[in-house]
This record gives sequence, C-alpha cells and structure tokens, in this order.
Amino acid sequence: MAIDMATLQEEKVLLQKDFEEMKSNQIENYILRSKKKNINQDFIRSYKINENGFLVNFHKNGLKQNVKFKEQTWIPLSQAFQDVTSIPGIPMGHIVLLRGHSDTGKTTALLETAVSAQKRGVLPVFIITEMKWNWEHAKQMGLQVEEVVDKDTGEIINYEGEFIYADRETIHTIEDVAKFILDLIDEQKRGNLPYDLVFLWDSIGSVPCEMSVKSNKNNNEWNAGAMSTQFGNSVNQRITLSRKESSEFTNTLVCINKVWTAKAESPMGQPKLMNKGGFAMWFDSTFVVTFGNISNAGTSKIKAIKDGKQVEFAKRVNLQIDKNHINGVTTRGKIVMTPHGFINDNDKELKEYKNENAQAWKDILGGADFTIVEEEQAYNDITTYTEEPQ
Repeated sequence: MAIDMATLQEEKVLLQKDFEEMKSNQIENYILRSKKKNINQDFIRSYKINENGFLVNFHKNGLKQNVKFKEQTWIPLSQAFQDVTSIPGIPMGHIVLLRGHSDTGKTTALLETAVSAQKRGVLPVFIITEMKWNWEHAKQMGLQVEEVVDKDTGEIINYEGEFIYADRETIHTIEDVAKFILDLIDEQKRGNLPYDLVFLWDSIGSVPCEMSVKSNKNNNEWNAGAMSTQFGNSVNQRITLSRKESSEFTNTLVCINKVWTAKAESPMGQPKLMNKGGFAMWFDSTFVVTFGNISNAGTSKIKAIKDGKQVEFAKRVNLQIDKNHINGVTTRGKIVMTPHGFINDNDKELKEYKNENAQAWKDILGGADFTIVEEEQAYNDITTYTEEPQ
C-alpha cells in the first residue's frame, strides 16, 4: 500500500506533543508500523514515550491495573507440622502439591487443611477422584460433618456440612475437574458463593483426560497435555489472580499428586521421584511438600498388639519442603501421622497420644495389657521405571 508522506508529516506534528522526547525517525517509523497494522491513532496519541522509546503512561485508555497483592495469609496446619517445617501451613491463593508414595501422610495433610479451613470460614471443596475417601476418618480428624439418617431404617444415607464434595460419580476426566473448579469460581464471582474457597483434589494422576477415555487408552502424554491446557493455561491462573487486592475472595488449590520413581540415568546416578500427570502442576505450584523417600515410602509403623490382634495407631514418616516460593524456607525432618492428625516425633507426644487412646485400643484388643511395638523403617524399594507407568 502506498504511503502518503504529506499525511505522515501531519500525523507527526499531531503526535509530537505527546512524543516530545522521541526522535523524529522513531516517530515516523512508529506511525508507519501503526498504520500498516491498522492501530487506532487516537490510541497511540494517548501514550507518552521516553527517549528510549518505552511507554511510560498507560492511564488514558483504562489500562491502569491494580498490581498490588494481598498480604499473605495461611491455613494453619497442626503444631507438629509447623514445628517440623517452620511453615505455618498452607499458603492461601497458591497452588500447593502434596506428593509422595502411598500411605505417607498426604491425606492427613489434606484433611488437616480442610478442618482448619472450616474453623476460619474458608469453604473446603473436596474433589475425590481416587475414591479412597472415608467419612469416618474425616470426622475423626475433626471435619465438621452431619450424618443424614433415614428415619425408617436408621441407616446413614448422606453427609452434610460446610463443605462441597464431588467424586467420580460426576467427575470422570481431567477436563471435568477443571470445569468443576471454574464453575464454582464463576458462581463465587456472581455472588452466589460468598466464601474464600480451598479446592482439595485427591488426586492428580488418578483420572484420565477425555481423549484417553474416548479411545479407551490411558495415554500419559494425552493426560499431561490436558493437565497443561486445562490447569496450566486456565485454572491455575484463576487461582493465583485471586491473590490480588482487586479480588474480593482468595482461592487456594491443594492437590495430592501421585508419584512414580524414575530409574537412574547412569550407573552412578540416583533414581528420581516424578509426578504423575506431567510437569504443568509442578511448574505452576509455589509450595510443594514431599512425604516419604524417593525409592520407598520410608515409613515405620507403631502398633498396639495383644494376643495376635494389632492396632496400627501411628506411622513415622520423612517430610520435606521441596519448593517454597512464598518465604523461601525449605526444611526436612520426621513427623508422626496418626488417625487424628500429625504429632511430633518425640517420646512426650507419643506417650500423651498413647494415653489418650488407650481405652479405644483396649476395646478393640480386648484388654489393657497390650504391647506397643515400633517397627524399623521399611526400605523395600518401589519398582523404578524408565517412563511413567500407565
């Protein structure tokens, strides 16, 4: 398209008031580029550019944004967790991963989060796709739950309370999980859900993507792609934006992440703990807690035993803060998980816990003369893989 230099000169004169410090050749080039790209000239005139050609004023066209974030707040976890990690608990407004091998304390941390959230008026939203959920355990941990009982049969037919719950009955894919979260955030924005929300997903790696379901193949690459698209490009952004002062509510996403162990890349190398579902959630997370070891669960059981009967009432586990972009503190240590939550790994707290629960164990074991046995840490290696198992 031919350029009329006379017209350009007129445009240059009009723009010079706002572009006082810009060199004349920069102005001409800027006008040429803007006309070729059909950029609105009034839009251009609203900016002020310094001698280096950088925009310094975004006020006149409504582009000024509130860039301030809220003061960081936390959903506190047990005193034992705080003592071991030097961290208050779960940072609100962030993506949090609880990862580790099976039965290492991840669900205990998830439930402690829910119980603490309820006490502070934050609404827990349970997304249970692994289907190992147990309402009795949740109540034992302190979750406020009301049993709905059939008046005729006396049977418990449902559970109600200050929480939202969804599982595989309605959520079948990664896309379903993302839609469920986004729908609730939209309802919150409309004023229909006036709470801070903490989404509690158990777990990443337990549900496939739509393409895997339709093809009847649990394809790890497809699942990882869906996690990246649905969460990395959408859900996670909505969560973190709630930290800004312009957002009325603060939302948090806490995910249990299933793991697998990758073989060492060389004879002298070490195996690596890998997250199922790809890397999208790891990259977007700002806080990651790892329970157990890399090649094994790294736990030791504490039991009450009498006449061949036994009650496993606690388990000692390694715990480590692997990633912390909130205050930078990274720690590791040992903690004891019980059916009621975490306690410190010391004789005083273990003795107190035994005394508090002795009657319950007596009822189960049929007498008070039971023996407390602490097993040595189990080091049975978990199978390692060269690629993520299906």
